[in-house]
Amino acid sequence: MLPAQAAQAREPDAKVVPIQVTGDPAKRFNLVIMGDGYTAVDMPKFRTHLAKHLNDLWTIEPFKSYRSYVNVYAVEIPSQESGVSCDPNLSSPRHKTPLSMAFWSGCEKDGIQRLLVMDSAAAKTYADLVPGATLGNRQILALANSDTYGGAGGTYATASGGNAMSALIAPHELGHSLGGLADEYDYYQRGVPGGTYTGKEPDAIHATLLTEQQMKAQKAKWWRWLGERSESGGIIGRYEGGLYFSKGVWRPSQHSMMKTLGYYFDQVSRERMTQRISAKVNLVQAQTPTDAPVGKDRVLWVETMHPTGHPLSTTWTVDGKPVWRGPNLDLSRLHLRKGTHQVTVTVTDPTDFVRDPAVRSSAALTQTRTWTVDTRLSTPPSDVPADFTTTTPTDQPVGAKSVVYAETTHPVTRALKVRWEIDGRHVRGGDRDIDLGRLRLSKSTHRLVARVGSKSRTWTIDAQTPTVKYELSKATQARAGRTPEYVFDGPFTMRLTGADDRPGVVVSEFRVDGDGWFNYFGWPTDSSAPWRFSENGTVIDSLTYGRLGKGRHTVEYRAIDAAGNIGKPGKFVVTLR
Repeated sequence: MLPAQAAQAREPDAKVVPIQVTGDPAKRFNLVIMGDGYTAVDMPKFRTHLAKHLNDLWTIEPFKSYRSYVNVYAVEIPSQESGVSCDPNLSSPRHKTPLSMAFWSGCEKDGIQRLLVMDSAAAKTYADLVPGATLGNRQILALANSDTYGGAGGTYATASGGNAMSALIAPHELGHSLGGLADEYDYYQRGVPGGTYTGKEPDAIHATLLTEQQMKAQKAKWWRWLGERSESGGIIGRYEGGLYFSKGVWRPSQHSMMKTLGYYFDQVSRERMTQRISAKVNLVQAQTPTDAPVGKDRVLWVETMHPTGHPLSTTWTVDGKPVWRGPNLDLSRLHLRKGTHQVTVTVTDPTDFVRDPAVRSSAALTQTRTWTVDTRLSTPPSDVPADFTTTTPTDQPVGAKSVVYAETTHPVTRALKVRWEIDGRHVRGGDRDIDLGRLRLSKSTHRLVARVGSKSRTWTIDAQTPTVKYELSKATQARAGRTPEYVFDGPFTMRLTGADDRPGVVVSEFRVDGDGWFNYFGWPTDSSAPWRFSENGTVIDSLTYGRLGKGRHTVEYRAIDAAGNIGKPGKFVVTLR
């Protein structure tokens, strides 16, 4: 590690810029992204790098479905020098920068070139500038002003800002820092086989010595997911290699994000990430005070989190008997018998991303609140005007399959219900949210309005899916048709270009022969260069890219826009002879 520059870092020089604010930072998961080695002149580059990282992050589950749980703050820290230390070689210049970021494990002779470290104390100093963000509810991600591949994941995550694959390094490192996930690499030094694992059963949830039969019999590790199609391609099963060893230990998927950048998290890792993101917030954000008995004429209420991808489940019971579902319970309608009663509300996240009952029942995904109701009590009148309190942010379009929410004020003896309109027409929705995916909106722009009393909130719905075009190098043979076919007698290239009717980064993806969807980032050494396919692939920094065996293959391609809309996949057939 290089000497800390924290003492030289002057907080007034740093600027906190809200990028996405979904709620009070004291009640949200705060992603604090800071740059190092960006001078004042370089700051537009930092903003471009940050935007690219975020646009990719919001296409990856579970970040996509839980985007509404996350506030994002940039900390812009002007550096006196441009670049970071030992980039790309040990003989490269050392730079004095606010976070002391450096490759080679911090300019260590026996370090790992791609391991990009920083001064953690300095990073904490700058993260502390974000009001309401604490050690318990934030995650630091630091970007280096570098085009060299690299990153690290520990307490804090780092990634190079400008490499072709940089935006994919960040979610992988967040898998370490936020999810506590291990690397699934079968090597430590690239190009050097990892050897054979001889230790005990690993603690990592996605590494094991057990066979599939043993996992099922013992109900251990990823037994609940075995045999299912992996979100990262192939089938969830047992694949040798992981934890930096090539033999003697097994992982759930052939290639998941913790092994190969470009693919999604598989279900095993996604479940852990869902748990960790959810644990950074309180599922129940506020409620009718529980510290004193209430009367039978009272309306009890809870305000909850609202995932972007699905609604939560809210169930009320009186003396253990279910009586209602929804954010409010009007006790006056229950005709309670005289005496005292116990009312409990249970809020649960029913996400399909979680199967472990222990995770489902944990405070991250299930919370309860309990009140004592005394029928002898009367609630004093109060004048609480109907209004909105917190809502899905209105300053950016929402996707056609998003869940939009609107919380309101809480009169003590009546329940407010939000009325929903799309393009001026009343539509059914929940008391506090509306699942747009159920409405099957036409592919265009729509206007969503929520009303309560005389107040309203308005959103733009972007229901137009993005498009993507492909461009191949010259083929030996080509045949047009519903599914075009091409024949190549050697290596060929493919360029994907995504487009949308609105501003914002469009992320393109492709998959081969039904394997996992793979983020198209251009070529590893140059994001402006097309992807290159060849029989043996291309070795770059001891990793092989673009391997495609001889024969006939189907290539599918699609795009995801900034609102989260996924375009309909197109496809073509290619034969490599």
